[in-house]
Amino acid sequence: MKILRVIASMNPKQGGPCQGIRNAIPELLKLGVENEVVCFDELDADYLGKDSFKIYAIGGAKNPWRYNSKLIPWLLNNFAGYDAVIVHGLWQYHSHAAIKAMRVYRKSKKASPKIYIMPHGMLDPYFQKAKERRLKALRNEVYWRLFENKVVNGADGILFTCEEELLLARTAFANYNPKKEINAGYGIQPPPHNNPNNKKAFAEKVPKWKGEPFFLFLSRIHQKKGVDLLIKAYLRLEKELSELPQLIIAGPVDHAYGHEILKLGETSENILFTGMLTGAAKWGAFYESEAFVLPSHQENFGIAVVEALACKKPVLISNKVNIWREIEKEKGGIVKNDNEEETYELLKKWLSFSEVEKSKMAINAIKVYQEYFTIAQAARQFLKGINP
Repeated sequence: MKILRVIASMNPKQGGPCQGIRNAIPELLKLGVENEVVCFDELDADYLGKDSFKIYAIGGAKNPWRYNSKLIPWLLNNFAGYDAVIVHGLWQYHSHAAIKAMRVYRKSKKASPKIYIMPHGMLDPYFQKAKERRLKALRNEVYWRLFENKVVNGADGILFTCEEELLLARTAFANYNPKKEINAGYGIQPPPHNNPNNKKAFAEKVPKWKGEPFFLFLSRIHQKKGVDLLIKAYLRLEKELSELPQLIIAGPVDHAYGHEILKLGETSENILFTGMLTGAAKWGAFYESEAFVLPSHQENFGIAVVEALACKKPVLISNKVNIWREIEKEKGGIVKNDNEEETYELLKKWLSFSEVEKSKMAINAIKVYQEYFTIAQAARQFLKGINP
């Protein structure tokens, strides 16, 4: 079987969907499934040639919709080489173009690949309700009426990463009538085993780290991630407790909101900003932490959450992280609402645990990963979904 992935960008800095693709492809290859990718990145992008699978970069896109006139001709010329097409993401030109191209192709061909849309949380009602997204929510309403409902309802199926995402998608827009809804699952490759190089790489990146376990936030620095709630809760605890683990915030801050967050955290010497961590330094951050924290307002899956679980780290998360039910059920972390008061309670509850309780939760954390979120399980569930 051969699958084509259609996505706006495969730049590793984008995280999310492109990282999910990179996680899945090696495991699918073990099952006899070959994958290739077409995207809108420039032909000289520095990441090209570093992956084990073929990426067709057809050049950059124009305007906020990411229009690229080369995509439809490329798809029409190449559909015949694939058994299935997976379109990753919505609200940009590539999803509209893929469905439009498939309609054209099917008019002249008796056989054509199945086409599926994987929205990666982009049908979550949060995006239509968040106060800071009013203009984008209005744009989405317009796009939905003009293009996106035809994409969603015209595909052979919609692939969701978990049951929670599937259920939430039904509540966002009128005229939502997909032909098929599929809980395709999601997972990550096992993390590398811990070794001294991880700790060394992390320490070099974070020279102010005291060498003791800490709270870790590792994600994009974005309004929806709740990092402001985390910092405010931490500052409140600092006033109440004489000793507190350091809070390490790993993520790019070279943008307007990042500067706001830097200013919010600069009053504490115990809040450290590392910028983006990759490779050994990233795994060092996971392994040297005592708990991973993400009080997000919306998180479709949360790859970093699962990476923490796989590193035997309890996760302190909001119930807007769509895999919270599995984590709470198996006691691999603590779950609260996504507001300042409950984020404070999230940290305080963890700090109230004995070392025995913390160790037990750490054991539960890796069990959650092994039971629900390995890439092998996800690959089998994915294939079952598109080949029932």
